[in-house]
Amino acid sequence: MDSIGKRITDLLSQMGYTQKELAKMAGVTEATMSRIICENRTPKMEVIANLATALNTTTDYLILGTEPKEDFSEIHRLVARSAKTMTDKEKMELIRVLTK
Repeated sequence: MDSIGKRITDLLSQMGYTQKELAKMAGVTEATMSRIICENRTPKMEVIANLATALNTTTDYLILGTEPKEDFSEIHRLVARSAKTMTDKEKMELIRVLTK
């Protein structure tokens, strides 16, 4: 069974981020990120939420390994969580894509 550390590592690889970049996005130190990935530290829920946003997935996937559902409510949650960090240009691009 995959662990949260393995899922984060797999998503890091898919997204092309380094641990240092992900740590910054999650609001933790690089050392803390390493400990989370190696499973020497359990992340707080806020960190898990930040990781899910940065890795374009859900907290359910990170914690349980449950594949993200492609329904509107899940998409809405991801967008809502990410909107405060998006630039105006990114928001306009998102609106353009969603209204196609």
